[in-house]
Amino acid sequence: MKTDNPSIKCSVSSCAYHSGSAGRCTLGEITVGCTQQNVADCKSTECASFQLGNHGTNCGCR
Repeated sequence: MKTDNPSIKCSVSSCAYHSGSAGRCTLGEITVGCTQQNVADCKSTECASFQLGNHGTNCGCR
């Protein structure tokens, strides 16, 4: 059974590491990566630990 990590909040329900209704991640830590060479704002970053799970294809982002 996966234990949710209260230090990592997550609203992406399609991720394999999403903790269901708890709105948390089950990983002990995550890696943040960039989507562009020059990072100037939040839109240029991503959770590089994301892995598509079997929760459907809708990301569930809020």
